[in-house]
Amino acid sequence: MLSRIAESLYWMGRNLERADDTARILDINVRHMLEADEGATEEMQWTPLLTIVDADASYLARHPDGQVTVQRVIRYLTQDKDYPGSLYNSLRLARENARVVRDRITQEMWEAINQFWLSTDRHLKTRLQPWQAAEFYSYVHREVALFFGLTQSTMMRGEAYGFTALGSLQERADMTARILDVRYHLLLPDLTLVGSPLDYYQWGALLKSLSGFESYRRRYHSGIRPIDVVEFVLLDADFPRSLAYCLDGMERALARIGDVPDGAVPECMAALRARLAGLSPRRVLENGLHEYLEDFLDRLAALTDALQADYFEAHMADADQLSDTDASAPRAARAGAGA
Repeated sequence: MLSRIAESLYWMGRNLERADDTARILDINVRHMLEADEGATEEMQWTPLLTIVDADASYLARHPDGQVTVQRVIRYLTQDKDYPGSLYNSLRLARENARVVRDRITQEMWEAINQFWLSTDRHLKTRLQPWQAAEFYSYVHREVALFFGLTQSTMMRGEAYGFTALGSLQERADMTARILDVRYHLLLPDLTLVGSPLDYYQWGALLKSLSGFESYRRRYHSGIRPIDVVEFVLLDADFPRSLAYCLDGMERALARIGDVPDGAVPECMAALRARLAGLSPRRVLENGLHEYLEDFLDRLAALTDALQADYFEAHMADADQLSDTDASAPRAARAGAGA
């Protein structure tokens, strides 16, 4: 397979997953604005979303007054054409990469993503109001699920499928780690809220951001406890957004692709696997969840660099390259680039 085809498949899957994940965290915030603490300001409610996607600095550059409002954050993360990580740009790049690999994906997949993009482009030509946002984000969830469902049911299980799945699962693991890191950091300091309705709401919002609230309730019957949430999100191999599940899927995807002789990808995957092997949620909390997740994210970024070097670099000089040359950098570094 040509390296430019492999890269387009990888970024098609990754950008679609990014769009869905961005819509997911925005959706939960919009739907729960009225349930939040009455003393919580818009800045307190919406700044964490900018932190999760590493958009704090670029948002400040866009809004020098530093004010964080629901309208501004929704527009910036959803519609802003100058912010590379916006939902709009993620879907645009996913569709453009799909166009490059039309002969490697099925007709059903192409028709789904093309129609999805055309509809989204029309919808986002006007300012998206907060009271309209939840409905739009639900539409994004459905369309992304449709595309990946068609991928599962119509695509041959070969290299093309492997690169598509790899991009999606790597992005999902990245977002899961970021959501848990930021949300846990916000919840941890105030021990006076433990067991309160607000505490239950906040932990519930974290799980809902990962579409894991109902699954968690089925798995654990003792209420929402931080240690159980950490175990569920990190280690539950049956939960589709856990780090363990994503890593298992990435290993299967790479097995379909095959290793590059003397490549760095196997070493990076082994390092990620080592971070989950024999892991105890209690030990993670005692040693520092933030430090653990920060290290895991660094290793994910190293894997992206390794993928670039092992599989994608052959066409770095192509003028019509559709995924930015800075795409291998960590998400924070990509905030101002066209990933």
